[in-house]
Amino acid sequence: MLSFFKPKPHLKDLITGGFVDIHSHLLPGIDDGARTIKHTIQLAKAFQDMGFSQFTVTPHISHYIWDNSPEDIIDNHKKTQLLLEENNLEIPFQAAAEYLMDDSFESHFKDKKLLTLKDNYVLVEMSYLNAPIQLYKTLFDLQVAGYIPVLAHPERYSFYHKNFGEYEKLKKAGCLFQLNLLSTVGYYDEEITKVAEKLLKKGMYDFAGTDVHHIKHIASFDSRIKISSITNLKEVIANNQFFKF
Repeated sequence: MLSFFKPKPHLKDLITGGFVDIHSHLLPGIDDGARTIKHTIQLAKAFQDMGFSQFTVTPHISHYIWDNSPEDIIDNHKKTQLLLEENNLEIPFQAAAEYLMDDSFESHFKDKKLLTLKDNYVLVEMSYLNAPIQLYKTLFDLQVAGYIPVLAHPERYSFYHKNFGEYEKLKKAGCLFQLNLLSTVGYYDEEITKVAEKLLKKGMYDFAGTDVHHIKHIASFDSRIKISSITNLKEVIANNQFFKF
């Protein structure tokens, strides 16, 4: 019996044609991403093989866990770039950061310049346990300082799942949303995929990112997507061309 249902595409088939990634953890030994330059080379080669045109590394900056400085990240990026070139990997990449909005975050943008994705666009995240107490004050102050917040993987904050209005409130507060692509294949869990689907349907995502940390993430790009909003997803992926450098 013939099936009337066309199989959903594999995730990797949706990111061909020069995808520009804005969220990854490929710098070696600096956070919970690539541990060694060998891992970095493996991941960068996978990006190149999948047809990425470029990518941005975004190491965590969080005072209590990964207390990286912009100087450390820039230095690591320069050394890594040379090592990738020595291994015949020519895919361009730049360095930014993924800032945790904790109680020390404001000191970063008040005391010095943030590492941004482009111009004044800065990648931020929250704890997975709860939203910051002063979240909206922080977002307001960040924008007063001249930055545009791009919230990483909003679908992964489970404390918002039963209160969808909080997502709308974040958008009204000036937050742009970045989808984790692996959320569309059920990598994290079924509930996260459902929330990602709902955010896609409502047109609330602005950009997409891989958030690749290790080779298991890369392998998941061979999975079929589990969402139905394929057109919306393609549009969000295409929006990343804005960050081309």
